[in-house]
Amino acid sequence: MRLIITLALLITATSSFSQKIKFRINNYKDTTVFLVKYVGKNLYYADTAQLKGGVVEFDGAKQTGGILALYLNGQKPLDFVYNAEEIQIDMTFPDMFGTMKVRKSEENKVFVDYVKFITDKRNIVTQWSDERAKLKPEDAGYSALSTKIDSTNKAVIAYQKNLVSTHPTKLIGKIVKMSLDVDVPEAPKDAQGKLIDSNFRFNYYRKHFWDNIDLTDDRLVNTPIFHQKLEYFFGKNMMIQHWDTVLNYTMPFCDALNPKSKVFEYCVTYLTSAYQKSNIMGMDKVFVYMFDKYYCSNGPDGKPLATWVKPEKIAETCEKMPIQKKLVMGVKPPNLILRDSTDVNWKDFYSLKSEYTILYFWDPECGHCKKITPKLETLYKEKFRDRNIEIFAVGKAVGEDFPKWKKFIKDNNLTFINVGVTDKLFNDASDKSNNQAKLHELLRHTTIESLNYQTTYDIFSTPRAFVLDKDKKIIGKNLSISQLEDMMDLLQGKKGLPKLFPPDPEEDEQMH
Repeated sequence: MRLIITLALLITATSSFSQKIKFRINNYKDTTVFLVKYVGKNLYYADTAQLKGGVVEFDGAKQTGGILALYLNGQKPLDFVYNAEEIQIDMTFPDMFGTMKVRKSEENKVFVDYVKFITDKRNIVTQWSDERAKLKPEDAGYSALSTKIDSTNKAVIAYQKNLVSTHPTKLIGKIVKMSLDVDVPEAPKDAQGKLIDSNFRFNYYRKHFWDNIDLTDDRLVNTPIFHQKLEYFFGKNMMIQHWDTVLNYTMPFCDALNPKSKVFEYCVTYLTSAYQKSNIMGMDKVFVYMFDKYYCSNGPDGKPLATWVKPEKIAETCEKMPIQKKLVMGVKPPNLILRDSTDVNWKDFYSLKSEYTILYFWDPECGHCKKITPKLETLYKEKFRDRNIEIFAVGKAVGEDFPKWKKFIKDNNLTFINVGVTDKLFNDASDKSNNQAKLHELLRHTTIESLNYQTTYDIFSTPRAFVLDKDKKIIGKNLSISQLEDMMDLLQGKKGLPKLFPPDPEEDEQMH
């Protein structure tokens, strides 16, 4: 139950203090000593000083309120609270933590006693838990050990609550309070003693999750606990990892914060980045909406809310946001109206009456496409076609790729819909003569979005696939053949059918 494990500090606060941070380390040679801060789960250097005659001193003006750590090469970092007061701490090597004495700093007198208490109780509980793990619930001693563990845990919580009530204005008081879970009342029952709402306790806990955390205090960002709380609240334990569910919480949460605060900066930065990196299909919607709102859109003062980022660094990403917002889950993407391999007939996917549509982008010269496209045809002929699942494939067919595209379709007997910006179509659309009369004629049949489908669908690598429902809204994307087969079988109640294509880790990685 150690307080300080990691510290997520993606941002650097601007306020500064002028207090000295001084340590005396007895029985240790002169050496270079580091002051460190935590960024995410990693350690970063904050300052460097020389230990001479057992004494090392840092300038607190360079630091910000929160948790810092003293680091000597080869030793475990020693955490302490920094809160605009002069600090003097003595210790003796090698048991520096055990011998730690706070000479000056009211915050750290409380903090060190607290960490020592927690460490002692944690060690005791660990020992009892190990002993209990060797027993069965019916064995003698199991119940007694459980009682001891429960009693000790309650003592820890009582200690924490007393510390919070005794030191409500200290930073350590706020840090410890932040580590406490909210007290959840018992669920209400009717006259017969039955629960009125079986989800009452969970919903109460989620609604009051942030009650013990002062979201107006920027110093709390510089602690590992804040990051852990943020990660837990928006994780699978607290909410279904569905893009719309998460968005229903991320934006209201961030909007309620002071947009000029470091808490706001940290939360927006973390949440936007976390969902950009998510491996869960469709969670990029959270990233797109968050990035568009907080990085690319202006606030009431006419400036982007993400003041910590220079506009030129995100200009390219912001330019893509209007495109990306049309390619997220639940959205009906732009229709594509293009010619098939006859270079005469126009096809579009909006007009398809299929229950599901697979919008597939490929290149006849792409190595991965050469492997995946024939598999897609097998799925179509043996499963999808008779179940009203249509495939609308858009191939690269300009210039030398046009005959290669047609040859691949013929050689592999592709029977699903194949369209592309054919060579003739491209030339007519690009013809600058006669005031682009040919383009104007083409636009009677198609659209600029269709002719520029690579930009419209952000297709700069292939293959790529989108799954659309009967209303042509996106319900899946970037799926491999095996994942696509699984999804379609599941959606249509065919989960028990034999699989034509088992999972292929290499292919799964390629499609992502």
